Amino acid sequence: MAESELLKIESPAFTDDYVQDIKSILNAAKAQSYRAVNSTMIQAYWLVGYRIVEQEQNGEKRAGYGEKVIENLSKALNSEVGSGMSAAHLWNCRQFYMTFQDKEILYTLCRELSWSHIRLIMRLDTEKERNYYIEQSKKGAWSVRQLERNIKTDMYHRVLQNQIESNDNNEVAVNTPESQIKDPYILEFLGIKPDISSTEKDIESAIIANLEKFLLEMGKGFSFVERQMHIKTETQDFYIDLVFYNYILKCFVLIDLKRGSLKHQDIGQMDMYVRMFDSLKKGEDDNPTIGIIFCADKDESIVKYSVLNESEQIFASKYKTFLPTEEELSLELERNRRFLEEKYSEKKE
Repeated sequence: MAESELLKIESPAFTDDYVQDIKSILNAAKAQSYRAVNSTMIQAYWLVGYRIVEQEQNGEKRAGYGEKVIENLSKALNSEVGSGMSAAHLWNCRQFYMTFQDKEILYTLCRELSWSHIRLIMRLDTEKERNYYIEQSKKGAWSVRQLERNIKTDMYHRVLQNQIESNDNNEVAVNTPESQIKDPYILEFLGIKPDISSTEKDIESAIIANLEKFLLEMGKGFSFVERQMHIKTETQDFYIDLVFYNYILKCFVLIDLKRGSLKHQDIGQMDMYVRMFDSLKKGEDDNPTIGIIFCADKDESIVKYSVLNESEQIFASKYKTFLPTEEELSLELERNRRFLEEKYSEKKE
């Protein structure tokens, strides 16, 4: 093997542990080999899909012809190359080619994602939605299970619903507090049943125990700072449930957990926390602090006729400790969309 080829093998930093160094070298080689095989097979599946479509287009134009092509091909291949080429797999190859005909996207898929990732993504309805999950899977190194969960909870629409048109040119306002906050948050991984009474402390403890999953649900740029952060004034002591920092927004994010419905006093309390934090904790280079009230439910009239309606620092978001059905989530997002449209139309006036 040429020296240039040897240099292509990813070599970990050496340590004083001789055995561990050897294991690291072999594991790195295995990972690199897997990526190469994965990339080659994904390209092959795309080409298989292309060839199937080409055969269909050149064949007879009658109902059921596509099904016959794939059934016959499956039988022929299984007798020649083994049992892996089922009709279902060949349909997936066909859909893969039909969905991703852009060579640049195909290159990204081959290099970054597995076939299991691709099968989930290619079933999504729109190109924008597919591109979102491709990009986030790549950046976040999402496992197949994480990707499936985020698709089921409609992360795409929950993230984008707050990214409003910022001007007459229809440019989307991103990397703003509104764009980073979801509603609702889906926290089924906490293991808290909706029909069982649990306290805010229980929810807080479950979040800490599942911090990695919670950060994934929160979105890009969040890092954990402290639980029950103590803020002290000259006369009183206060404790903030959860404090995070978002390096994209360059600001602290305070979370106040509420087991029940949103109340006016919850909004007043968070308003006070944000003002105190800005005064006592925020650094000179930090942007204004954001406060999010996590509540099980909220009355939109309370939101509309409180400081939440005008504030750019305080937000109220529902959380669900179970996976909602597609219909439930769709209705929730539709309610939020109508409320936001009304809110921002009032601001423009």
